[in-house]
Amino acid sequence: MKKPIYKLLGPLFDDLWRKRDFRLLWGSLTITHFGGQITFLALPLTAALLLHATPFQVGMLTALEALPYTLFGLFVGVLVDRSRKLPLIIIADIGRGLALLAVPAAAWFGMLSMPVLYIVGFLAGTGGMVGWAAYQVFMTERVGRENLVQANSKIALSESSAQLIGPGIAGVAIEWLTAPFAIFLDACTFFISAWMLRSIHAGPKDTPKPRGWTSVWREIGEGLRLIWHNRLLRSIAWGLGLWNLLRHMYLAVIILFATRDLALTPGNVGLAWMGGGVGCLAAAFVAKRANKRLGVGAVMLGGIFLTGIAWSALAFTQPGSVLTIPLLAGAIFAYDLGGTLFFINYLSLRQAVTPDHLLGRVISTMIFLTVATAPVGSLLGGALGEIVGLRNTLGVTAISGIVLGLLLMRLSPISGIRVLPQHG
Repeated sequence: MKKPIYKLLGPLFDDLWRKRDFRLLWGSLTITHFGGQITFLALPLTAALLLHATPFQVGMLTALEALPYTLFGLFVGVLVDRSRKLPLIIIADIGRGLALLAVPAAAWFGMLSMPVLYIVGFLAGTGGMVGWAAYQVFMTERVGRENLVQANSKIALSESSAQLIGPGIAGVAIEWLTAPFAIFLDACTFFISAWMLRSIHAGPKDTPKPRGWTSVWREIGEGLRLIWHNRLLRSIAWGLGLWNLLRHMYLAVIILFATRDLALTPGNVGLAWMGGGVGCLAAAFVAKRANKRLGVGAVMLGGIFLTGIAWSALAFTQPGSVLTIPLLAGAIFAYDLGGTLFFINYLSLRQAVTPDHLLGRVISTMIFLTVATAPVGSLLGGALGEIVGLRNTLGVTAISGIVLGLLLMRLSPISGIRVLPQHG
């Protein structure tokens, strides 16, 4: 009997591809990942090149993109658990698309300013928070817990493909269309994603049981208590919270560092950022094998440590050399390789140890706890960028990241995990 094509193409093309709902979810997320690569570069490049923003202003922009997680994260968990997940994802996609359209519209009418970028960043961050929390719960319900690692690996594959090709496309689009009008392409991807998701049919778990809204704080407390009393989740929360602080210090200065200290054009920035796609792609291929050989915990913590090494390499990259772009791309490769190895296992582990009825609250509570530090990191990175310089800020981030990785290896129970738990 002839084997299906997806079985002949290797481990990434397994029986999970037979699930129509997963294919649609994966496809919609892949499209928005490609669009997201444009905005990831175009929004800060608009601030840096067109509006001549200071490091602190770019840090403020990055902080406002993460601020919704701090303000609304706990409530979104209750919203996700009490609502149909798919409509939330679709509404979040449409909302982000509309918010992003404001940038090219403001540029067209000569009204583009940093406050416009601040508002767009905040609204896009809010949509991303709601959509991502609902997406993770919906995917878990549709693919089953036994397929979480495979599903998250495929999602990482879509992200890596976007990062492999997307930055190059983004760099060309930004140079040809200018950054604000390149963002128009990203807005369109969210509308396409929403249109695709409309064809997914309702399932038995898609209609939540009706409950009053008088117990919102009690339900938030349930998610917090589960994390507090679970030593593993508690350890991940504080470790990832500190790492996100450092990550947003890095995000606040890296585009300015590339365009001002390294004197790269948007096209060259996009070319260098393609190294991140190679790193994500490599992580998607090796995650399962590395977990089996080294253990889930060792791979997670090794990924965190590798991001610190990558930030060190960035801090030592020099301008005006034929090696500038390859070294920058290599550092970003290592950063995305380490980060993706951590997150493939983190997402699967968090979903595996959480009971179904608390999944939305725990996901959003963990997002809140681990991303609440991000605005602080962004503002700190922007302030340090003005005080000590962009390169020295990257150096501080690098040293702190390496120390954090060593502390987690020493103190966290994550290091003792060999395999994922099978039941919530």
